[in-house]
This record gives sequence, C-alpha cells and structure tokens, in this order.
Amino acid sequence: MIRCGDFCIYRSPAVNLEPPPPNPVTNEPVLKRRLVLFLATSVGIIVANAYYVQPILAELGREFALSPERAGQIVMTTQLGTALGMLTVVPLGDTRELRSLITALLGLAACALIAMATASSAQTLFFASFAVGMSTSIVHLIVPYAAHLAPESIRGRVVGTVLSGLLMGILLARTFSGLTAGVFGWRGVYWVAATMMVTLAVLVYRWLPRRPPVVHLKYFVLLRSVLDLARQHAALRESAVTSALLFAAFSALWTTLAFLLEAPPFGYGPEVAGLFGLVGAIGAAGAPIFGRLTDSIGARAALVWALFLTLVGFIILGLFGRTISGLIIGILVMDLGVQSGHVANQTRIYGIDPQARGRLNTAYMVTYFTGGATGSALGAFFWQHAGWLGVSTFAISVVALGLAIMKRNTTVSVTA
Repeated sequence: MIRCGDFCIYRSPAVNLEPPPPNPVTNEPVLKRRLVLFLATSVGIIVANAYYVQPILAELGREFALSPERAGQIVMTTQLGTALGMLTVVPLGDTRELRSLITALLGLAACALIAMATASSAQTLFFASFAVGMSTSIVHLIVPYAAHLAPESIRGRVVGTVLSGLLMGILLARTFSGLTAGVFGWRGVYWVAATMMVTLAVLVYRWLPRRPPVVHLKYFVLLRSVLDLARQHAALRESAVTSALLFAAFSALWTTLAFLLEAPPFGYGPEVAGLFGLVGAIGAAGAPIFGRLTDSIGARAALVWALFLTLVGFIILGLFGRTISGLIIGILVMDLGVQSGHVANQTRIYGIDPQARGRLNTAYMVTYFTGGATGSALGAFFWQHAGWLGVSTFAISVVALGLAIMKRNTTVSVTA
C-alpha cells in the first residue's frame, strides 16, 4: 500500500465519495474524502493566480497608462501562458513522478508571482503574467491524477468535486483580489499569492502519495502523441471545441466586468468587482451536483444542458446587465452552465483512454485556454468599441455556436 498519512485508506463504503471494499489480492488504496477536498482546495489556490488580475485591470491600466483594450490583453497573455504550459508541461504528468513534479512547479509559480508583484513597467507586467499563466498548468496535472485514483463508477463525482475547487478558485480569486487590492494595493495581492504557493509546495510534498509514471515515452514522441489522440477521437475534438467556446464567452464577461462596474451608472471600484466573484462561486458550487447528473444521463447529454443553461445566462446579462439584479441573476445562471459543461467534458475525455489521461487533458485544455485567451481579447475589443451590448452579443453568439456543433454531431459517441 502507498503510504500517505491519513489521506489514503482501503476502500470503504461508509463515505459517499469512496467505492466498494478493496480487491483482497491487490489491497489497492483509494482517495479518502479528505484527500479529495485537499486536491480540490489545492487546484483552487493554484488556478486563482491567473485570475487575480481581472478585478484590478482598471487600476493596472491607470498605473501603466494602458487603454481598456490593452489592459484586457493582460488576461489574454496569462491564458496563452497557461495554454503553452498545458502543451509543454502537462504531458510530463504521464511520464514523471507526479508529487515531485508538482512540488517543483509550485516553486516556479512563487517566483512568477514575485515578478508580478515587483513589475515596474508594462513589458515586465506582461512577461510576468505569461509566466504566471504557465505555472497554473499545474492544476491540470492534479485533475487527471484524481481521476486516476477514482474508480469509474464515481469518477464523475470525484472529478466534479475537484473541478468545483478549481472553478471556485477562479471565481473567489476575484473576490480576494478586489478586497486585498482595496486594502494593500494590487501588488499586495501577488505577495500574498506567492506566500501561499510556498506553503502549498510543502503540504503537497508531505501529503500527496507518490504516483509512478504510467507510460515511458521520449518527450517529443509524447508531444506528437497528443496530436495523434486528437486525430483519433472525435469525442475529444468535440469536447475541446465546445469547452473553448464556453470559456471564450466566460472570459469575455469577466475581463470586461471591472470596466462595466467602474463606468456609469455604477461607478464602483475593484472591491465590488471582486465581490461578484462570490456570485459566480454560488453557481460553481453546483458543479459536483452536475457531476452526478453526468454519471446518470451521460456526459454528452449533460453537456447539451450545460450549453443551454449558459446561453440563457448570457441572454439575461445582455438584456438586464445594466442593473445589479440582472448581473447577479445572469452570472449565477451563466457560471453554473459554464462550470457544468467543463465537468461534463472532462468526465467524458477521461473515459477515452485511461493510460493517456494526461495527454488527453493536454489536447483538451490547450484548446480550452486558447478559447479563453481569444475571448478575453475579443471581449476587451468589443467593450472598447461597442460597450456591453457588443460583449454580450459576442458571448451569446459563441455559446449558440457550441449548441449548433452538438446538434450537428449527433452521431459522435461518448468516447468516439
């Protein structure tokens, strides 16, 4: 049995997240609820690094003399960094011992955050943002790691729980950033974040069980195999494209929300923009429940419902986004749809090939963050040239395109 303190046990039916008793021959250890929650918390803390910037974009624009469109490109740069990290770092998750790899990458994340906190020019800020984005790819080593330990019968629930932590981190990052910036300034946000990365590195090394490599391939052969998987599996391509569209719409909203709230009729600062992260977090809290729905009706059917829910949320935001109540209701519905679609898609791709989950996740998430980067840039563009109407119309259009793709590809199976 792998030793990992109180975080690994033999399978017990007493806890809902845990599967039936172990095979008496293998005595295989399995995730305990506490380890699931630790993994969920860890990915939330790590992924938050990439989203602290959104509520403080207006402040950064003033300090570094950036237009709203140019300031919005900071978010795009971060997401492009994440996509590159997904392409170059995450495939190593199938070929390296994960605990040591994650610990080392957390140290690099701390360095990137310190660079962000000490940036003295716009060029340094963009470079540091790119490095922060690359470092957040760590979370996409942890999510397939959790799926690896979870039996198929509850994989949707476990993935849903861990992804809920990830998505709560994305949303609560805005609240933390806005409130912290209001008290200590925007640089204080990144000093605190760097401290959390160092602390988390120590805890990960002490608490996570070792997981040996599952395949033995040379690095460039490994990267080529990512493209091979994308060519072979229609379900992977469909999930990657629909998630990219969802994340493009999601990123367009959150990149421009701080500018909307700062402008008339609102006139609010970063603290209020950050508090809207709490609204989104309530929607994200439904992700584990949606994971159960995914287990019962199938990932593809669940994805269609998630796309429809997201579309409804953006229609509400487009029609009533100039009121606080309209923003709250629209963000609640939209965030639940986006996060649920992500859970359905990741549950789906992890069922394609158990020996290639890291590489499947790479193909999926590179596409996902490329969509997010594009959405951030276009959201900032439409805000500067067409205001809130332009942003909401763009978001509605890309989500509707996702639904059209699902309707057209009715012959694609769950794991095709």
